[in-house]
Parts: sequence; C-alpha cells; structure tokens
Amino acid sequence: MTDKSIRQAHADPGKVHDVVIVGGGPAGLALALALHMAPGVEVDVAVVERGNGEPPNDPRGWAIAEGPRRVLDAVGAWVDVATRSGEVREMVISDTPLGDAVRPSLLNLGGTDNEHDPVAWIVPAGALHGALLMRARETGIAVHTGTSVTGFEQAGAYASLATASGGFIKARLVVAADGVRSPLRSMAGIRTVGWDYGQTGIVTTVSHQFPHEGRAFQHFLPGGPFALLPLPGNRSSVVWTEESGKAKRLLALDDLSFMAEFALRAGPELGDFALEGPRGGFPLNLLIARKFAVQRLALIGDAAHRVHPLAGQGLNLGLKDVAALAEIIVDSLRLGIDPGAVTQLEQYERWRRFDVFQMAVATDGINRLFSPDIAPLRVLRDIGMGLVDRSGLLKTWILREAAGVTGSAPKLVQGLPL
Repeated sequence: MTDKSIRQAHADPGKVHDVVIVGGGPAGLALALALHMAPGVEVDVAVVERGNGEPPNDPRGWAIAEGPRRVLDAVGAWVDVATRSGEVREMVISDTPLGDAVRPSLLNLGGTDNEHDPVAWIVPAGALHGALLMRARETGIAVHTGTSVTGFEQAGAYASLATASGGFIKARLVVAADGVRSPLRSMAGIRTVGWDYGQTGIVTTVSHQFPHEGRAFQHFLPGGPFALLPLPGNRSSVVWTEESGKAKRLLALDDLSFMAEFALRAGPELGDFALEGPRGGFPLNLLIARKFAVQRLALIGDAAHRVHPLAGQGLNLGLKDVAALAEIIVDSLRLGIDPGAVTQLEQYERWRRFDVFQMAVATDGINRLFSPDIAPLRVLRDIGMGLVDRSGLLKTWILREAAGVTGSAPKLVQGLPL
C-alpha cells in the first residue's frame, strides 16, 4: 500500500520538531494522529518507521475495550474497522483437562451498563494498522519510512536522533513506540524488569459450522489459555497458548494435522472448524520498563510494557498510553511549556505506571494459577470462579475495569476532545 502523502522525507538538519515518534505501529500512528488533530494547537509531529510503510501480514486479532475504542474513534480510524470487527457480547470461561469431552461454563461475563453495548471488539490487526495508515495519509502526517534510528542523544533544548543514512532528526520530545525490543529504550539506558513465560501464543483465524452469537470462549487448559474470539460471520480469531517447544511442533504441522490438534481444544460449541488464515507464533513474556519517561523521551505501548495476552489487554494499555501522553503534550504546548521537560513527562509516568503494574500482576497471577494441571487446585479455582459467577456486583466491576474507563481516565478514553 503506497501513497505520496506517506513518504520518505529527508529531515532538514536545522529543523526541530515538537514531537518525533519512532515506530509506525498502531500505538505510534494513533499518537501522531491524536496530536495532529488536537484542536486549538498546532503540533509539529513526525513519525520515523524502519519499515516500508505497508501494513504487516499479522494474523492476530486485537481485543479492543470501550475506552481504547474511543481513542481510535477520536483519531478517525474506528469507522474504517468497525464493520470488520467482531462484537464480544459474552465471555464464556471454563477450566478442564484436555481430554474432557464436556467443558461446563464456570464463569460467564456478559452485558454492560447498557445491555446493547458489546463487552469488547475483536479487530483484525491488519485492518487496524491499515486504517491508521490511511488516516495518516489523509492528514498529511510526515512519515519517514525505511529509516532506522542508530543513536539517541539529549542535547539541551531538544533530542537528536541519528539515522542509518547518516542524517539527524531533532525534536523537543522523542516517543519510543518501537516495540518490545525497543532499540531506542536501550539507547536511552532504560532497563526493564520481567521474565519469559516459556510459552508461545499461536494465532490464526478459523471458520466454524455454527454462529458464535457474539460469544467468546476461553478454556484454561494445562498448556495455557485457549481463546476463540468472535469475528464477523461464522469466523473467530484464535489465541492458543502452549509451551514454546510444543507450539513450535504444532506450527510445523500440515493444515490437516494442525486442525486435528485444534479441534481437541476448541470444544463442541461451534461445530466443525476450517482454517481461514495464516498461522503465527509469538513468544510470551512479561516486561515493564523501569522508567516510562526520561528527559526528552517517553515510552508507549510494547516499548514500555508487555503483559500476558490472556486478558487481551496489550493494545488497550498502549492506547491508554497514547491518550495520556497526547493530553500532557497538548496541554503543555497550549501553556507554552516544553513538552519534553522531565517535569511534564513525570506526570505521564505517574498516570500510567499503576494501571500497567496492576494489569501485569493480574495477568501474571491468573496465568500461574491456571497453568498447573493439579486436581485439588482445579477444584479451588472452579469454586472461586463459581462464586464470582454468582455475584452480579463483582461481575459488573470486572467488566467496568476491563472497559478501561474507570479511575482518572484521560480525556480521549472518556470520549472527550483533547
């Protein structure tokens, strides 16, 4: 996908941007759009992307909660992906050994304050990335494609990025949106804490015999959680967690053998299945940056944190980063305050760290609790989920927290303009 308005530009060596975002994934593009479209202030923003500006062939489906959906709506991307997204109206959770033919539901999470609102949406990764790229084209945001950053230096009133071509790009604030292995984070000397789960998330898309009717299924199995997430029509996105060695063997199978293994885990609710898309595998780990911001640099998305995908909160956390940082940058510029000053970036750090830490602890704890295939522990888990299922107030609280709109949410998450 090419367009002259998304272009490879050679930076004026004397120009200092307000904000340069390193990384042209969903979080980076959403932040660029939020800043570019902010009312009452002009933000000179540019994106540096080492790729070619094309949406990657990504087989994942992103779970988008209500608060982050409002962020995508605010930047004009949601209208393009809404019809390609599946609505989750109920989450059915079970916890059984792999060989059990019947998997009774232990916890059903469904319904919101407005019974007509979905619990979440499942958005194909390629569709979302493509919609954000299209919006960037339409708004004329400068995107430096095919540009790798090789150095980062704080230089008083601005930061300087060295590129592989020998050039330099300067900005009052640099934002690292360059992924979980963030080179920019490493260049800035920001350390991380976390661990590898020894698990791989297998992702693909399947079609099935019976309609899902907006139900998402999550089976906690000995290898890890196995989720079927609704897409439009009789189709579902798959997130299948296995021990990494076993996952590698499963991904190497031919389609027929792979789907036979899939059927053992999928359960009978949706009937027969067929493979509808490419397969992919992603290593699972927990990672939290020790700092989300330093002078002239802020981290967002996977560059700042990665959590276990069992709750589908990875991109949701990243979009909340976008909303919080955009609000701080825009408010700073309106007041004539340097957006890259450490005093401003400390606000972003405080705003986001507890939410991220809370989600990391929750997902890590759930994964560790449900992984052991020990009968007495399973009985205790099942009793606990049964108690939650019987408590309407507790289920309502869980759904509101998952929607991402509680607490001191940023304006874009609340559906308000910056």
